[in-house]
Amino acid sequence: MDHTMENNKQGIDIVNEVLEACIMAYPVSSFIISLYKQYISRGSLSRKQLQGLYGKASKIEDLPPGKLAALEALIHRMPTRIKSEKPAPKPMFEKDETTGTLIQAILAKFPQHKQVLFIKNKFDNNEKLSPAELADLKRFAKLILK
Repeated sequence: MDHTMENNKQGIDIVNEVLEACIMAYPVSSFIISLYKQYISRGSLSRKQLQGLYGKASKIEDLPPGKLAALEALIHRMPTRIKSEKPAPKPMFEKDETTGTLIQAILAKFPQHKQVLFIKNKFDNNEKLSPAELADLKRFAKLILK
């Protein structure tokens, strides 16, 4: 006895019955045939496959509405997989805001300072500043911002 029969307390395999009704209604449908083969070999279908089966079965005029309702209930009981959105890519280099303020403060007093302008350019282009450049900035700040 496969696990779908165990799960279904009444002993009625609704998926199998709907599949057989679909095969009778659509004998040349490769979609229905592949679902049926998979159901026979695996004993179950995925939520998306069951939704596809429901779509086909809902077009059959003489299918008892109770079977469609039972299939729909089975689909609703299945867990839904929700893919989370990928987080936005982080820049390779996180800007240090204190460095930015330091650059601004120095350039406010000495707007033509070549070394600080060079460092500002790198900083604005999100390039990583070397330890030597950071040390220079701190040194300039000590001398200039007294």
